[in-house]
Amino acid sequence: MSRIEVTEKIVSTKVSKGLKWEDVAKKVGKSKEWTTALCMGQMTATPEQAKALGKIFGLTAEEQKWLQVVPYKGSLPTSVPTDPLIYRFYELVSVYGTTFKELIHEEFGDGIMSAIDFKMDMKREKDPNGDRVNIVMSGKFLPYKQY
Repeated sequence: MSRIEVTEKIVSTKVSKGLKWEDVAKKVGKSKEWTTALCMGQMTATPEQAKALGKIFGLTAEEQKWLQVVPYKGSLPTSVPTDPLIYRFYELVSVYGTTFKELIHEEFGDGIMSAIDFKMDMKREKDPNGDRVNIVMSGKFLPYKQY
């Protein structure tokens, strides 16, 4: 048994039951974005969250324990993503990464945007020219210290 196998079971069960991440998130008590990251193997569940997911996805006690293990984050199968949707985020950072960096440094100074103290909201935005994906990311600014 491994965390990857638990993730595969969750996704398989989600598909077979026709579940939506938003509905799963409501039962876990967290956002759909964070809950999806948890189910995809990128976050750590509390015992209560693991139990809730166990009920939804029919996970054994051992599988629920795997949800509580700190995962290896950022575990894409290749350094340059090959999945077209994920690749577009890679492309976005490749094209706009220096712009993000320049504007954040101009506004906040020398530091980084945290992916730990972070939240995200993703929603569909209706548009007559074709619906748009609206993603708002909010991370705490962490300045580099001088010592």
